[in-house]
Amino acid sequence: MNYLGHAFLSFGNADILTGNMIGDHVKGKLALDAYPERIKQGVMLHRKIDEFADNHPATQRAKVWFRQDYGLYAGAIMDSLYDHFLANDPKMFESEKHLFAFSQDVYQKLEKNAEYFPPAFAGYFPYMKEHNWLYNYRSMPGMQRSLGGLARRAKHMPTVEKAYEIFVGHYYQLAQCYYEFIDDVVTFAKIQLNR
Repeated sequence: MNYLGHAFLSFGNADILTGNMIGDHVKGKLALDAYPERIKQGVMLHRKIDEFADNHPATQRAKVWFRQDYGLYAGAIMDSLYDHFLANDPKMFESEKHLFAFSQDVYQKLEKNAEYFPPAFAGYFPYMKEHNWLYNYRSMPGMQRSLGGLARRAKHMPTVEKAYEIFVGHYYQLAQCYYEFIDDVVTFAKIQLNR
């Protein structure tokens, strides 16, 4: 899952949320030990969610459509696409208004923990907030921008036009993969946090 997924799977706890959102930028045990306990838990949750998502049978099936053109980046593409389906899932966000309110709450909670942002996250967080990345996963143009951002961050990833075409062409099959995955990952994240 990408930013929206990790935010959603923090279940409203500001410290868990912070760790979950910065997780990609905290490398190794030494870096992890620099954080307070709940933020550390959030980073660990991020890693476990990534591993769970990557190995889930629905994700494995969905990645097949992208593997030929994108190789190992198929997983990163699916992370973004899962956020699109999550943003449009009425079971998780009743309406656009609820998704928007959720996104604003996430940014406010993160800002309170800004002292813990790694430099890379601190660098792009203002853009995330200003352009409301979490909310914009909902729309097709938002997904084009999200995939474009992924390609900019991944040095060797091919251009994303083909990925977007595959996304549109297999929209309903990919949505089905999301629906097979989402309840499992919610249950998994809750179990991890309760340990």
